[in-house]
Amino acid sequence: MSDTYVGAIDQGTTGTRFMVFDHGGQVVGNAYQQHEQIYPEPGWVEHDPVEIWENTRRVVTDGLAAADVDADRLAALGITNQRETTVVWDADNGRPVHNALVWQDRRTTDRVEQLEAEGKIEGIRATTGLEADAYFSATKVEWILDNAEPLKLDTTRTRDLRDRARDGELLMGTIDAWLIYNLTGNHVTDVTNASRTMLYDIEGLNWDPDLLAEFDVPEQMLPEVRPSSDEEPYGYTDPDGFLGAEVPVAGALGDQQAALFGQTCFDAGTAKNTYGTGSFYLMNTGTEAVDSDHGLLTTIGFQLSGEPVHYALEGSIFVTGAAIEWLEDVDLINNAAQTAELARAVDSTDGVYMVPAFTGLGAPHWDGRARGTIVGMTRGTRKEHIVRATLESIAYQTRDIAEAMEADSGVETTTLRVDGGAVKNNFLCQLQSDILGTEIARPEVDETTALGAAYAAGLAVDYWESVDDLRSNWQVDREFQPEMDREQADKMYGRWDDAVERSLNWAQEE
Repeated sequence: MSDTYVGAIDQGTTGTRFMVFDHGGQVVGNAYQQHEQIYPEPGWVEHDPVEIWENTRRVVTDGLAAADVDADRLAALGITNQRETTVVWDADNGRPVHNALVWQDRRTTDRVEQLEAEGKIEGIRATTGLEADAYFSATKVEWILDNAEPLKLDTTRTRDLRDRARDGELLMGTIDAWLIYNLTGNHVTDVTNASRTMLYDIEGLNWDPDLLAEFDVPEQMLPEVRPSSDEEPYGYTDPDGFLGAEVPVAGALGDQQAALFGQTCFDAGTAKNTYGTGSFYLMNTGTEAVDSDHGLLTTIGFQLSGEPVHYALEGSIFVTGAAIEWLEDVDLINNAAQTAELARAVDSTDGVYMVPAFTGLGAPHWDGRARGTIVGMTRGTRKEHIVRATLESIAYQTRDIAEAMEADSGVETTTLRVDGGAVKNNFLCQLQSDILGTEIARPEVDETTALGAAYAAGLAVDYWESVDDLRSNWQVDREFQPEMDREQADKMYGRWDDAVERSLNWAQEE
C-alpha cells in the first residue's frame, strides 16, 4: 500500500481543496483555489458551478503535482462538499441553467413562511429530520425552476424549465452530485447529502413523493442515492480526461458528516464541532434516528456498504468563521491570526455582545430574518472589545448547541473533538473549553473534512480494511481543559440570550 494513495476533493463554501493521503492518514499533497462569492441582492448568495468544476480540475492536478504522485497511483477518489447548495443542469450538455444557490441564500424565506402558515412544518420535520428553512435544497430547486431564464434550445426557441424537468431534460443535485457527474458521467449522490435536501425520507431511505409534489420537483431530476462508502463505485474517471487515468470515485459525504467520519466518531455518543464559515456540531446517535425537541436537526451521519445507516443530531450555526472574515472586511483586523492578540489585549468585552446573524440564525433559534447585531457599546468601546465579543459569540453559539444536544440525547459530552480553520486559534480553543466546561481535543490533521472523504473512498476499495484502521490513525495535537471559574463562565453566557433576542426578526423588509 505504500506506493498508492487516496485523493479527496473538498469543495467548500469559499474554495476547493484537493488532498492526497497515505495509508497513515497523513497529507502528502495539497492544493487550494478560491471561487467567487456572488451576491445579486441582500441575503442572496450564489456560486458559478462551472467555475467550481474548473477549479476542481485545477486543484486535483496541482495537488498531485505537489505530492509527486501520478493519477494512476490513486486507489480511489472521495468527495466532500458544501451541503444544501443546489445546482440544476442540462442532462444533454451538462450546462447549468443558473448559478448554484448557496446554503446561505435566504431568497426563499417567504416560501418557508408559507409552509409554516399552511401547517406543514411538523410533517416536513417528521419525514426529513430537518427544520423547514431556506437553508435546504428543496425551496432552492423550486426557485430555480420557477425563476431561472429558460435555456435556449436553438437561436430562436425556448422552453419552460418545468416542462424540461418533467421531460427528464434537466438534472438537479447538490455539489457532490455535480462533481460526480462531471468526473464520471453518472448522476449519483450519497445518503448524507440526500438527507440535506428536505426532499428525502431519512428512515424510509427514499425520495419522498409528497415532498416532491409539494415543491414540484420531478423525481427524474434527482440523483441515485448510494452509501457514503460504496464497494460498487459511483463511477470512474475518464482515462482520456484531465486525469489521464481510470480512478474509482467511491466515497462521498456532506462536509460536516465527512468531518464526523474523519474524526473517527463511529460510535454512538461521540461528537465533533467543525469551525468553518459556519460551525456544525454533530453527535453520532447510532442506527436509530433521535428526534430533537430543542431545535436540532436529525440527519444521516454516514452509511458503509452493506451496513445500516448511522444517524446524527446536528446543530447548524450559520456564521462563525465568516464573522472573523467580516472583521477583516470592515478593517478591524488585518488577518484572522490577529484576533487572538487583540482579544487578549482586553480583560473582557466590557459588556459588548456580538450576534453574527448575517444570514439569519440556525439552531436552536431558526430565524431566517435575524440579522447581525452588536449591543452594549459605550463611548469607551474599542475594536479590541468587538473582536473579543466576536470570538465569544462563536463559543456562546456552540454552548447553545451543546446544551440542546445533551437535552435531546441524554448524553453529556466530556470531550469535544474540534476541527476547521478557526481551531488553529489557541485563544478560541481555550475560550471554547471555558465556556462549555468541557475538554477540547484538536487532532494533528485538522483538515478532517477531506480526511473523512478519503477514508470513505479508501474503505470502499479496501485501501483500509476497517474503521479500526482509521481509529488508530487519529492523533491528538493538543487538548484544552477548562480554566475559567464556572460561575464566571455562566455569568458571561447569561446575557447571550438577551443579545440574541435583539437580533431576531429584524429583516422584515426582505
